[in-house]
Amino acid sequence: MSKTLAIDTSSFVMGIAITDGERTLGEVTTNIKKNHSIRLMPAINKLLKEVGVTAKELTRVVVANGPGSYTGVRIGVTTAKTLAWSLNIPVIGVSSLTVMAQTGRFFQGVIVPIMDARRGQVYTGHYEAEGMSVQLIGEDKLRMLEDWLDYLDGLNKPVLFIGQDVELHRSLIEEKLKEKALIAVGAMTLPRAAELARLGNEQKDYPHSHEFVPNYLQLAEAEKNWLNANKEKSGSND
Repeated sequence: MSKTLAIDTSSFVMGIAITDGERTLGEVTTNIKKNHSIRLMPAINKLLKEVGVTAKELTRVVVANGPGSYTGVRIGVTTAKTLAWSLNIPVIGVSSLTVMAQTGRFFQGVIVPIMDARRGQVYTGHYEAEGMSVQLIGEDKLRMLEDWLDYLDGLNKPVLFIGQDVELHRSLIEEKLKEKALIAVGAMTLPRAAELARLGNEQKDYPHSHEFVPNYLQLAEAEKNWLNANKEKSGSND
């Protein structure tokens, strides 16, 4: 059997799971505003001990590689790459939005995970149920929410919104889509690390750990400012 470690720190939620084939041996989810960098490795070590698996028995590491919190994604990806490199096993990335969308697998309509990106923007995608899984239609993108809602309204289908950040935009969503909009409740808003492991195990192709990079969908604010400052500086030297 192939033993997989799954890691998701792309939001406030910290999720880890260890699976053996299709069987989930253990899973931990917390949803608190605490530093993932301090808590992640101790949580992984504790879960490995509890399920009786050693690090050397792992055959792959699967990580939610964004979009999401810049710091959170970086922590998860760095940890996953380091573990994979030290154990000489593959590291596999899965969209954080794809993991979120899986809780809507029995919904007949459009499934829309939402992560807030500030300034009226959201990380999101158009998903629909197919068999026992949820598939992406098109691609995940950073979008202006108002424009995205216009697109969803034009599909003339019921739309299930998933994610804790949906509440930030509930009024606009309901104003635009009215009865077409359904808001996921409670535990449906939390991504599951066991689902992340399943999605990663389905992937056959993956890059070498050195080539693996996060999918932020946009630059961090500090990086944008740095690039803009350097553009202005180079322009003034022309």
